Amino acid sequence: MAKKVIMYVKDYCPFCTRAKALLENKQVEFETINLEGKEEEYTQLKAKTGMQTVPQIFIGDHFVGGYRELAAFEATGELDRLLHS
Repeated sequence: MAKKVIMYVKDYCPFCTRAKALLENKQVEFETINLEGKEEEYTQLKAKTGMQTVPQIFIGDHFVGGYRELAAFEATGELDRLLHS
């Protein structure tokens, strides 16, 4: 069984769209949390991760990063291990 995947996004975000497409193509279920208009939540997330942009993606308790990091994990085959370990 795959770990829970959570992706924090904003409305107009091409990298969010790419990350969603990558996960959908792999048939991975994920939850999106839209931070549009939720500046306090977004500020807290940025403080937690140190990342200033979206998407911000978590697999289980592991912070993956954004789309580029997700795509890099996919390219090396590491994404499957993260999802199923």
